[in-house]
Amino acid sequence: MAWLYRREGRLLGRYERQWARRADVSSFVTRAEADLFLTDAPQLADRVLAIENGVDAEVFSPANGGERPYRGGAPNIVFAGAMDYWPNVDAATWFAQEVMPRVWAELPEACFTIVGMNPTPAVRSVAVPGRVVVTGTVPDVRPYVHHADVVVAPLRVARGIQNKVLEAMSMARPVVVSTASAAGLRGCVGISHEVAESPADYVAAIHRCLAPEVGRTMGLAARQTVLEHYAWDAHLKAIPNALATSATAVAA
Repeated sequence: MAWLYRREGRLLGRYERQWARRADVSSFVTRAEADLFLTDAPQLADRVLAIENGVDAEVFSPANGGERPYRGGAPNIVFAGAMDYWPNVDAATWFAQEVMPRVWAELPEACFTIVGMNPTPAVRSVAVPGRVVVTGTVPDVRPYVHHADVVVAPLRVARGIQNKVLEAMSMARPVVVSTASAAGLRGCVGISHEVAESPADYVAAIHRCLAPEVGRTMGLAARQTVLEHYAWDAHLKAIPNALATSATAVAA
């Protein structure tokens, strides 16, 4: 399918540039994506801005973590997302099959919890009593995230900043994200979050996060990163500023 995706990319890029030339302002969800677009349309630099993804830091606050949904004191590793979305399905099944056996070799009591609506048969098939839990739809995802020992986002096909990552960071949880999920993510690797690619990377990162002081410190740094860079108020100010600049240019 590579040839088809390349063709789609060329046609979509041409379409985007066509409409960007007509628009007063074009917005991208990360600075990296804006810069990528500008490699083929550098003349539009003064009409391109990035408004990054954000999270409601009050809603996704440790204060709103609710009651612990897990039994016992075993380490809980959590992945949350819509489980009928193919990149999430791929990530959940890959992590359960390739990473968790390595985790269990050192932490046999650890549990991987997959939280999200509409789990596909492929996702349900990796459930193992006491080891891999597939919740399906839950009334509120926040308790599952807040009471997780480690939150993972092992997406192998992803671009842009994932809501699930920001929400976990906002709830002061240590997160381990894939290289793809980390693209454009602010903060500092090893301080506000961990990045992993191979199963061995994930196991090492999870071990670091499970150390109580490391997990607590990383969680606090993660929330601070959200407050400084991903609060909606700061992001949305760019919209009226861009509109005001555009109106001034038209008037001139």
